[in-house]
Amino acid sequence: MKKAKNRWLIALCAVGIHLSIGSVYAWSVFTNPLADKFGWSLSQISLTFSIAILCLGLSAAFLGHFVEKHGPRKAGMLAACFFGVGVTFSGAAVQLGSLPLLYLFYGVFGGIGLGVGYITPVSSLVKWFPDRRGLATGLAIMGFGFAALISGPVMQLLINAAGIANTFFILGICYFLIMMCSSLYLSPPEKGWQPKRLSPEKTRRMQNSDLSQLTANEAVKTKRFYYLWLMLFINVTCGIAIISIASPLAQESAGMSAAGAAVLVGVLGAFNGFGRIGWASVSDYIGRPNTYTIFFAVQLIAFPLLPFMRDHIMFSIFMALIYTCYGGGFATIPAYIGDLFGTRELGAIHGYILTAWAAAGLAGPMFSSWIRDVTGGYGQSLTVFAGLFGIGLLLSGFKRADMKQLRKKADILLSHSIKG
Repeated sequence: MKKAKNRWLIALCAVGIHLSIGSVYAWSVFTNPLADKFGWSLSQISLTFSIAILCLGLSAAFLGHFVEKHGPRKAGMLAACFFGVGVTFSGAAVQLGSLPLLYLFYGVFGGIGLGVGYITPVSSLVKWFPDRRGLATGLAIMGFGFAALISGPVMQLLINAAGIANTFFILGICYFLIMMCSSLYLSPPEKGWQPKRLSPEKTRRMQNSDLSQLTANEAVKTKRFYYLWLMLFINVTCGIAIISIASPLAQESAGMSAAGAAVLVGVLGAFNGFGRIGWASVSDYIGRPNTYTIFFAVQLIAFPLLPFMRDHIMFSIFMALIYTCYGGGFATIPAYIGDLFGTRELGAIHGYILTAWAAAGLAGPMFSSWIRDVTGGYGQSLTVFAGLFGIGLLLSGFKRADMKQLRKKADILLSHSIKG
C-alpha cells in the first residue's frame, strides 16, 4: 500500500506558494523607483497592481475547474509558470521602458498566476485537514498576508543593489523555483484516507456535517452562494478601502506624523497576517457563521468612530482589529465553502467566490478616494462603509436561517438513510 504523504508538509508547500504570490502586496516598493526612472504617474504605476488583482479574481473563476480536473500538482506548476514568467519578463518591460508591457507581464500574466496559485493549495488543504479546516487554510493564506513583510525589504535591497530590471529578473526566477518545488509535492489525499487520530465514528460525523456535496455549477444556482459572495465583497471592499487610506487617515484623524503613520502601516500588515491564522482557527470552534457575524459587528462599530479618534493608541487598536477582520475574512472563506457545498469541487467554487475580491479591489479604493475629493475628509465614506457592514449583518442572519433549514433537511435525510 502506498504510504500517505505528510499533510503538514503539504501545508508547508502551500505556504511556500502563497508566500511567493503574496509578494504582490509589496508592489508599492516599485512605485517611486519607476516614477523616478521613467516619469510615469502614480496612477499609471498603481494600475499595474489593479490589473493583477482583477486578473487574480477572473483567473481563479475561469481556471477553478482546471484545478479540480488536473489536480493541485499540475495547477501549481501552471501557476508557477505564469507568475514566474510574469515577474521575470517585467524586467524586460522595464529595460524597454514600456508601461503596456509591464501591464501585460506583471498585471495579466502575473495576475493569472496569482489566481491559480491562490486557490490550488487551499482546495487540497481542506481535504487533508477535515478536522482542522480553518487552521489549515488559515495557515496557507496567512503566508499570502505576511509575504509583503518579507518581500518588501528584499525588493528594496535588490533595487538599491542591482536596479529595477534585475530585481524583477531575480525575483521571477526565485518565485518560479519555490512555487515549482512546492507544487511537486502537492496532491489530494487517497480515497478513504483519514487522519490517524480520528475515530471512524468522528470521521462519519464530520462527513455528515457538510450541508451538501455540490459541483461548482450546482453551487452557483443556490442563494447561499450569493449570500457568501456578497459577504466577502462587503468585507473586502471596506477592508481594501481602509488599507488604501491608512496612512493619510492616521495623519488626519489621530494627528500622527508621516513617519509614525508609515510605521503603523507596517505593523498593521502583521495583524492582517495574524488575523488570517487566528480567526480561521477560531472558526473551527465557534463556526464560520458566528465568525463572520463578529467581523461585521466589530467593523460596524469601528469604522464610523475612526475619524473621531485623536488618541494614537486607541486609533491603532481599532485599526488593528479591522486589519484582523480583513485578513480573517479571506482565510475563513474556504472552510465556509466546504461547510456549505462540500469538498467535491471546492477549488472551482472558491474561484467563483473570489470574483468578489476582484470587484472589491476596484470598488473600495475608488469610492473612498471619490468621497475624500468631494467632502474633503474620510468621515463620510467610513459612515457609508459602516452601512455596508449593517447589510452584511443582515446577510449573515439570512445565511444562519438558511443553514438551519438545510441542516434540518440533511438530518432528516441522514436519519432515513440510517433506518433504510
